[in-house]
Amino acid sequence: MTLYLVGIGLNDEKDISVKGLEIVRKADKIYLDVYTSKMNCSTKDLEKFYGKKIVEAGREMLENKSNLIIDEAKKKEVALLIIGSPTAATTHSNFIIEGKKNNVDVKVVENASVFSAVGITGLFLYKFGQTVSIPHDNKNLSSPYEKFRENDKLGLHTLFLLDVDKKLMTVKEALDYLIKSGLDKNRKVVGCGALGSDEPEIKCGKASEVKINEFPQCLVIPGELHFKEEEALEIYK
Repeated sequence: MTLYLVGIGLNDEKDISVKGLEIVRKADKIYLDVYTSKMNCSTKDLEKFYGKKIVEAGREMLENKSNLIIDEAKKKEVALLIIGSPTAATTHSNFIIEGKKNNVDVKVVENASVFSAVGITGLFLYKFGQTVSIPHDNKNLSSPYEKFRENDKLGLHTLFLLDVDKKLMTVKEALDYLIKSGLDKNRKVVGCGALGSDEPEIKCGKASEVKINEFPQCLVIPGELHFKEEEALEIYK
């Protein structure tokens, strides 16, 4: 039997690949990771389009009880649906490692990721430094801003992933935290929402002003800009 890690894209139920959809429709059990990311549609929307029942898997299941899913894959065809790319988070890499340890065949079906989709901004992907996550509980947290400073000293762009636990963090909330931590409120930033959709929302402007209204996903603080990057960002002002 097999454990399939199926990337289902970034926006809605139609972002799954043909290969992924074929696997889902033949699987005996289907889980959906609702911990590491959120999609711009509901689980019911996915069930309707895929024609299958889906079990939502939160943090407890994915990180503390992952062995239950792996054990199930010893006897059944199991698919774990992952928003974006199935290899972007350590949570999912653990399934590959533990699967191999337990002699479970693990197959990965790739899909779009925020790490590549952010290229729509015109910023060169090879000029990004370490990615930074900003949690809701950040009152006494300094590491996200410190990691940004490390990237910035090297002239690199910083991609900030916004917390999705319980509710979606807004771009404004992330910027409020960064400004309180020391970010210049006039610093050029880029907010992104609904990436992967027909109408993504991308706004470039001052840190004190940028807001994203539609399904916020990430924030970018550009480092040193190539003239082509500057030209691209002008589109989103």
